[in-house]
Amino acid sequence: MKHAQLVVTVARETPNADAVGIPVTSDKAVPAELGVSRAQLVAAGFDGKIGQTLVVPSSGKTVFIAVGVGAGNSATAHDLRNAAAALARAASKHGSLATTLAGQGKGDRAEIAQAVTEGLMLATHRYGALKSDKSFTSSLKSATLVVDAKSLGAVANGSRRGSVIGEAVCMARDFANMPPAHLTAKMFADRAQQIASETGLRVDVYDKDRLLAMGCGGIIGVNRGSVNPPRMVKLSYRPGKAALKGKSSAKAKGKKSSLPHLIMVGKGVMYDSGGISLKPSDPSHAQMKADMSGAAAVLAAMSTLKSLGCPNQVTAYLMCTDNLPSGSAMAMGDVLTMRNKKTVEIHNTDAEGRLILADGLSLAAEQEPDAIVDIATLTGACARALGPKMSGVMGNNAKFVEQVLEAGSNTDEQAWELPLERSYRRLLDSYIADMKNVGGPDAGAITAALFLDEFTGGYPWAHIDIAGPMWADSDAGWLQRGATAYGTRLLVNLAENFRRR
Repeated sequence: MKHAQLVVTVARETPNADAVGIPVTSDKAVPAELGVSRAQLVAAGFDGKIGQTLVVPSSGKTVFIAVGVGAGNSATAHDLRNAAAALARAASKHGSLATTLAGQGKGDRAEIAQAVTEGLMLATHRYGALKSDKSFTSSLKSATLVVDAKSLGAVANGSRRGSVIGEAVCMARDFANMPPAHLTAKMFADRAQQIASETGLRVDVYDKDRLLAMGCGGIIGVNRGSVNPPRMVKLSYRPGKAALKGKSSAKAKGKKSSLPHLIMVGKGVMYDSGGISLKPSDPSHAQMKADMSGAAAVLAAMSTLKSLGCPNQVTAYLMCTDNLPSGSAMAMGDVLTMRNKKTVEIHNTDAEGRLILADGLSLAAEQEPDAIVDIATLTGACARALGPKMSGVMGNNAKFVEQVLEAGSNTDEQAWELPLERSYRRLLDSYIADMKNVGGPDAGAITAALFLDEFTGGYPWAHIDIAGPMWADSDAGWLQRGATAYGTRLLVNLAENFRRR
């Protein structure tokens, strides 16, 4: 099942397309094929700023669209991703598009082609499965990147990567946009099994009985209020010979494997009502179908690794359940025993994400990996602190946190490091258990991360809180209204470039 709604190809010649996107700088001559002058563009309010678009009147069947790329040749890959997204929206009523955008800007031509492809694909994607009005989705179904012979190979390579990643992001968006009744934990696990078989991953699905037998008290406790049973999905990727490019995958003395091993853990709360600590009935409550965005991003990222030739070993845990109130639901004052045997007193049932992540982190630590990263829509505190454009990152290892931040910078999925202030750990102290699941009204994002750190076994670990950027209220750049699938591209970049420290 394809999730992206646009197919991107590469060619040396401009095809007969319904629309042609013409890059226009803010300071150089206007391309002659537009048939208008700089003065005419300016009079229409177009001055070539990055992401500006203007449909230019034409007497023929082909529509020409000016797309701004900024001054000179200074546009970055991130700039051109956003310019491509703007162009795709301007051409959304046409069936096909051709553009030379991939030949613009500074930097590696393959990276630019990847970014342009991502921008085109992500801007045309909409979750329209439940709409009777099919005009809701973009009419644009194909786009061609036109390049010279010298750049053809690099652009084709980059565009292929962009198509793989773009499809993954669209898939994660679709999952997070689906109504709760359309995607239970079991349904998501079944779909993950199918995706794993299609993308060369090993998969193991754990049902409620197995989770009980394993002592995963966090996910079992959160699930108590739901009629839908929980699932944990373990995905495993190991590179083949082509991906290793001369690197040895043989076991080294004292190591399980000579390959760097990264483990990802994703929060998959399929719907979060808050449980007994019921959330207020405001618009954000309806967004809680996307509280599984972390698990969706991890699954999507994992699905790309074989196709992209990731050179590192990567394992993932998707921790999936609802959080609902009922007569059997977890109550405040209950004490849960987690996978690593630590006990947790429940002071707020709406702080459930950390409970299911704790079991996943404990299992990850048992594998003795080189590093662990978790990603979760974890705290409103982080969203309030950093807003909707960036995630908060915390961790116990500065060098690994730096790699996570670098992956965010590489992909324009902005991330900001928050301090893991150890003195705040006392806020989690419990009179009857090893800890509470909340630390009070202050520093909520930090105390949540400190809670998670209790389950990492001391291995290098970073936590990505995506409560802010998991949702967009309007279209902007490569983002579409609704679930954003933030973190998918960041995790792909992290997995590919992960370095053992």
